[in-house]
Amino acid sequence: MEGNHTQIRFVLLGITDSPEVQTFLFGLFLLIYMVTLVANIAILVLVWVVPSLHTPMYFFLAHFSFADICYSTVISPKMLMDLLSENKTISFAGCMMQFHSFAFLVTAECHLLAVMAYDRHVAICNPLLYVTVISSRLCWQLVASSYLVAFLSAIIYTSCAFGGSFCGPNQIDHFFCDLSPVLKLSCSDTHNSKVVISTFVAINWVSTSGIILLSYIRILHTVLTMCPARSRSRAFNTCASHLMAVSLFFGTIFFMYLQPTSSNSSLDKVASIFYTVVTPMLNPFIYSLRNKEVKGALVKWRRRSCISPKGNS
Repeated sequence: MEGNHTQIRFVLLGITDSPEVQTFLFGLFLLIYMVTLVANIAILVLVWVVPSLHTPMYFFLAHFSFADICYSTVISPKMLMDLLSENKTISFAGCMMQFHSFAFLVTAECHLLAVMAYDRHVAICNPLLYVTVISSRLCWQLVASSYLVAFLSAIIYTSCAFGGSFCGPNQIDHFFCDLSPVLKLSCSDTHNSKVVISTFVAINWVSTSGIILLSYIRILHTVLTMCPARSRSRAFNTCASHLMAVSLFFGTIFFMYLQPTSSNSSLDKVASIFYTVVTPMLNPFIYSLRNKEVKGALVKWRRRSCISPKGNS
């Protein structure tokens, strides 16, 4: 494998070797992927067409749903193909692009979750200044900076992961090109690469989790000082969906990447399935089922869709 990287092809060992289990998983993951696309696209359409959702909170949610769509599409189609195919190879360029896209979208979602936490902090702690502080211009700046930082970070991660030589085994013990399985195949010394990656991962995750933590400390303090119980309940309900999404996302990511090196690859794959396949499907339901505004907008949109054809006729 040493030499021209364009001639290198990796073999993704996937989730299981059993044909029966592969067939079952294909049907299950195809259903999850379709639900993910439909649910997240529905969030995008609602935020686009319903005027009551033209607020910063739902602007950020729309970008989060867009990232979820891209995120699952980077992983699921290739995984589904491999479950039914005997040829589970992926080119060096394809593997590198998959990892770069994955790293970019994971980092972008971390920053978007932090931005959403800051938005809730301003809305609850400084409601009178909310419209002034969270302006349309600031919304675009926050989203753009999230994507920019994520893109630059992904370039660093990708160059460190794929910058060495690959001259030994070509089997990746995973269902996608994740960082650790790829680095294990490198013939070069990966110590410096791991240090650089760990440094930038720590910077991204400490900064985003710090913003989320500080925002919710301020929110909790403000909510506990509210006199009417109804106001406290409304404030907690506003944050509940975001907290659930943060817990799902950061919980599984921390389990995967902040634990000691694991010899249990099956457990790692299960955790990876959860945050790459399941979590993008759950997020739109978390934000819609616990959100009266989204449910109300969905009802209005369905009524309008049903009435429009009759009106036109």
